Amino acid sequence: MTTLLEIKSSVLRQVQACPTFRRRAEGEPAATSADPPEPAAGAWKPGDGVEFFAHMRLILKKGEGRQGLPCPEVLLRSGSPAPAEPVDPSRGLRALTQEEVEMLYEEALYTVLYRAGTMGPDQVDDQETLLGYLQQVFGTSPEEHAEAIERVKKAKAPTYALKVSVMRAKNLLAKDPNGFSDPYCMLGILPASGAPREPGPRTEQRFSFRKGSKRGGPLPAKCIQVTEVKSSTLNPVWKENFVFEIEDVSTDQLHLDIWDHDDDVSLVEACRKLNEVIGLKGMSRYFKQIVKSARANGTAGPAEDHTDDFLGCLNIPVREVPVAGEDRWFKLEPRSSASRVQGDCQLVLKLITTQRDTGMSQRGRAGFLSYMLLLSRLLQFEHRSEEPKASCWRGELSGPAATILCLHGAQNNLSALQLAVLHWQVSSRHHQTRTLDYGYLLGLLEDMQAHWEEASSLPQGQEESLADSFNAFSEFGLRLLRQLRDFFPATNSTAVYRLELLLKCLSKMQIFQPSFEVCSFRTELNADISAALKRGNREWYDRLLNTKSPREQSGPQRLAGLVELADAVYEDLQSCYGIYASLFHSITDIDFFTLTFRQLERLVAEEAWVLTEELSPKMTLEVASGLFELYVTLADIQRFWSSIPGRDSRSLALAGIHGPFLPAVKLWLQVLRDQVRWRLQGAVDVDTLEPMDTSSKHSSSAATASLCFGHIQELWARLAWPDPAQAEALGTQLSQDLCAATLFYTELLRKKVDAQPGAAGEAVSEPLCVVLNNVELLRKAAGQTLRGLAWPEVTSGPEGVLPRPLLGCAQALDEDLQQEVHTVTAHLTSKMVADIRKYVQHISLSPDSIQNDEAVAPLMKYLDEKLALLNTSLVKENLSRYSLGRLGRCGAWGPFMGTGTGTECPCRVLEALWELLLQAILRALGANLDVSADFYGRFHFTLEALVSFFHAEGQGLPLESLKDGSYKRLEEELRLHQCSTRECIEQYYLDKLKQRSLEQKRFGRLSVRCHYEAAEQRLVVEVLHAADLPPLDANGLSDPFVIVELGPPHLFPLVRSQRTQVKNRTLHPVYDELFYFSVPAEACRCRGACVLFTVMDHDWLSTNDFAGEAALGLGGVGGIARPQVGGSARARQPVTLHLRRPRAQVKSALRMLEGRTNKEAQEFVKRLKELEKCMEADP
Repeated sequence: MTTLLEIKSSVLRQVQACPTFRRRAEGEPAATSADPPEPAAGAWKPGDGVEFFAHMRLILKKGEGRQGLPCPEVLLRSGSPAPAEPVDPSRGLRALTQEEVEMLYEEALYTVLYRAGTMGPDQVDDQETLLGYLQQVFGTSPEEHAEAIERVKKAKAPTYALKVSVMRAKNLLAKDPNGFSDPYCMLGILPASGAPREPGPRTEQRFSFRKGSKRGGPLPAKCIQVTEVKSSTLNPVWKENFVFEIEDVSTDQLHLDIWDHDDDVSLVEACRKLNEVIGLKGMSRYFKQIVKSARANGTAGPAEDHTDDFLGCLNIPVREVPVAGEDRWFKLEPRSSASRVQGDCQLVLKLITTQRDTGMSQRGRAGFLSYMLLLSRLLQFEHRSEEPKASCWRGELSGPAATILCLHGAQNNLSALQLAVLHWQVSSRHHQTRTLDYGYLLGLLEDMQAHWEEASSLPQGQEESLADSFNAFSEFGLRLLRQLRDFFPATNSTAVYRLELLLKCLSKMQIFQPSFEVCSFRTELNADISAALKRGNREWYDRLLNTKSPREQSGPQRLAGLVELADAVYEDLQSCYGIYASLFHSITDIDFFTLTFRQLERLVAEEAWVLTEELSPKMTLEVASGLFELYVTLADIQRFWSSIPGRDSRSLALAGIHGPFLPAVKLWLQVLRDQVRWRLQGAVDVDTLEPMDTSSKHSSSAATASLCFGHIQELWARLAWPDPAQAEALGTQLSQDLCAATLFYTELLRKKVDAQPGAAGEAVSEPLCVVLNNVELLRKAAGQTLRGLAWPEVTSGPEGVLPRPLLGCAQALDEDLQQEVHTVTAHLTSKMVADIRKYVQHISLSPDSIQNDEAVAPLMKYLDEKLALLNTSLVKENLSRYSLGRLGRCGAWGPFMGTGTGTECPCRVLEALWELLLQAILRALGANLDVSADFYGRFHFTLEALVSFFHAEGQGLPLESLKDGSYKRLEEELRLHQCSTRECIEQYYLDKLKQRSLEQKRFGRLSVRCHYEAAEQRLVVEVLHAADLPPLDANGLSDPFVIVELGPPHLFPLVRSQRTQVKNRTLHPVYDELFYFSVPAEACRCRGACVLFTVMDHDWLSTNDFAGEAALGLGGVGGIARPQVGGSARARQPVTLHLRRPRAQVKSALRMLEGRTNKEAQEFVKRLKELEKCMEADP
């Protein structure tokens, strides 16, 4: 472990000093043996690496679902029923005693037996059905049921009353001159005889009415009530409530008149006085007398002209009022055929009881309490009958149950708000004993919210009971939220929907809290929800920890469990973000994801810190493998947080967790290096070097190697080491191991193919083609993997450029792969050398009588057949045009290349064949000297035909590649062979002039001045000085002198060369010597005419040494190119010439002349040979 901890960044290699992997391997003795090097001792099981990479694939497979942020559509995988929620019978309403049950039973029977009003279409009208249903609910025997009915029938009938709310009227007649009316209503109960009921002795005040707030307190009217006058309107709004006692439900009826008020007498006072008058005949006359008496202040006065105008009336039989009450618009009726009325009046009618002879009423039990107990009893009974779908039950009551509850609620004068509150109280309590649908509970809350404006009318006892139900339900909901993952799993769409409804219920309860005056419930439910979620997170984590990685186990035993724990935490965080977070945020405004992530991430980090500290001194390969897998998951958790916009992972508890894992990661990467070699060795051992199938041209081992490299790239991306310096060290080592594995694979392939016997006479070897294809596939795989191994540099470089160590590895690998490909390609093309030489010799021996295309045809046909065969065996990608090193900038591969016939084969093979053809032609030319010009013309035709063939109109090799290297030499030799001797000599000097701009400044420089004196017809050459000459003597200096001569010789046959004085022991001689050459200007203007300066080192005891030479063309010299105009010739600027040594293109012309047998060529060569004897070879 100490060696692992001491690994520093010194493992990085600079690009300039990066040797190729092949040369580095050759310097190691272990790599020179025939067998592959053994992996490090202590690695995983020595074998073929299959088990190791299978484990790696499992790690990578976990990461497939961790790319980007999770989508709800992916997480919600099941629509099965939601898990059952916990129920507790003790959390329902208090159990009743037997006596209370009997009283509740009689209360229900009393409600059915003494029902009044009209039943609705959805209600059960049959009394026996209702009674039979109650018998089932309470579970009584027929005898007990009959006895209970008899007791109820003997009880005193209830006292009925009609509750009337006069809401508004519309479209009344206009009775006043201003086009409006001043309407008011008079209403009362009309007995069946047609006369208003006379009140009996008043022993007690049974009614308490109140007018609107504008008219003061309640009105003590007995039979007739009146509303306020609404001035100047045809659409009055009253909203006044009245209660009338009913003696005979079957015969009594409600009568209402609407009048237009025409004076200022108080109708209230008039009604109070007229309520004392009895014995009046006829209801219409009675109402009219009210007005007249009101004007007379309660006394019967004379009739006046200002009588109120009749606007319409209503007669409504009490028996026709629905048992549930009704809110309805009634059309106004005339009182006679002569009356003219119009309009409608809205009334709210409800038939209630004011006195009930039941046990509960006698004991002072409020009506809402008996209704609550009855509803609870019915709900329990109804829910039992829905057992198969108990958790989805939405409280749909049967017809008898709904009818009985409607009767009881109406008879006890329960308001819509009271009924909504009671249904919520009973259902929410019942839900905690037997699960209901949360949509049903939410609907009850919404129904209660719709009537909440009447909250001030709730009795104190009911308000307290409602607050208790809210507290109980919120406590129940918080307990469920603590076990969120158990009861609302994120993968179950049904459970998630139930969670949404539960949160809406909890949120909806907050609306009612400010209205509670007597007893309040939870005021900070959101804070309680957050606390419950935190507690639930901790309980879930502790339960998971104790199951997978209990602390009482040893560190190595706990490691595998902690990996599973971290994976479970990641999956849970995905669920929190993809499913739960949006629900909590939209409904309760709680950031559930941040709350959960911070808590679980901190807990996992603490556990990881403790475990790594414990395992560091016990590091083994198995421990390193487990820690590596654990770190990959922890890194995924960090990336998950960072991938959310606006989140910074630097504040996490996992921010520095990578440090303790570094030794384990280094050791694991060493194991990876060894296992890759084992895997490649095993893949090559079973490889038959045959294409895998018709669609691919590589063998099975290449596919295995490519897959291994892909796994390494994916694993590096998952690792995402955060420390740049450490990432550079890890990435550099991994890239070096990858490149070494690539070369290890190519060596295994080459050894395998060398060991296979080749077929006799086989021109194209299929195993060699497969090897080339394998190398190409692995080259692309290695290039892609190396690009994927890039790490964030400490100092950010240009975008898209690989880090320098990685780029150096890529360039070194590219060089080694090119060498390997060159070796295999040469081996492949070597089988064609004999055939190609035979066809080239056929061209050279063809008689002049046949056409050039006929002589070349056999060679072209042979090439076409062989390239077509290569096309079917080799992949199309270019193996050499773009190197791996360039991938750091271009990231592209060379385009596909084709042959002249349209068939296609790899460019590397084409280049090798092209070079092979050029060398064969050069060899043929060298074997045939001093032949006819037609001989060279035929080979010139052959060369152009081959260029066209290999270029293939842009689909094959590019022209710049074809016409480079050996092509230039061959083309030059063919051209020179077709030239005369003098043209070859001129070309020799032209090559010297062209060479000047190509040389470097390594041999020094020479300053001269040159001009032509037309008057004297002579050329004046002044050698000024030289500088930076190469040292050619043992003392590190030279004794230089300069030879000045004109060329070519046939232009200046009478001119002899001249020389300067020798300057002893110097590298910077100064001459300042003038030389005159009497030559005509026309000769100086000829092609190739030049002054040649040769710098020599003078030696007394041996041959002079050649230092360098330079040529100056005479065509641009003053006085030759243009006439000299005035001034001194010495005033001209000197010319600095860079000295050079003769190159190959200069010597080619010389070789052409050596093959000539004529005297001029031989004399020229002889003269140059004498000079070359004292020249040193180009270093």
